[in-house]
Amino acid sequence: MASLRVSKDNADSIFFVTFTIRRWYYIFDRHSRWDILLSALKFYQENQNLKIYSWVFMLNHMHLIFQSENAIKFINSYKSYTAQKIRENIQDTEPKLLKLFKTEKDYQIWQGKNYPEIIESEKFFLQKAEYIITNPVRKEYVYEPEEWKFSSSSRIQLLKLESLFE
Repeated sequence: MASLRVSKDNADSIFFVTFTIRRWYYIFDRHSRWDILLSALKFYQENQNLKIYSWVFMLNHMHLIFQSENAIKFINSYKSYTAQKIRENIQDTEPKLLKLFKTEKDYQIWQGKNYPEIIESEKFFLQKAEYIITNPVRKEYVYEPEEWKFSSSSRIQLLKLESLFE
């Protein structure tokens, strides 16, 4: 069952997470915002030993199966960095849109909850991976999973993927 947070006791486990834009607003379909998410994941792969098993970017959220030496640190850092870059992008391209993310003190791009689930079996992994790669089809963005560019099932491989069962 999903929890609201990653526990320190299992921070090096393999997780399925969902990062959702505040208010479920569609922001990734324009102004190269998917590139912000993608380049940040590449950075963590290359510099922080992030292992990615499956992923998809949707219009207002993303799903990820990953493993990190410290999942808590990765999640916090990734969301903080991408929120900053997305905010800058919105400021440059659609400044009136920022009001949707305004809080009392600052701006909040991502929702706070990630609902992490630990991947503890091959069956559960395959279930979540299938959910990820078929998400664009269920939303009727594409007819076949491999047609969606921003996914681990894409014909064009944009991220290095790890194999969980070798």
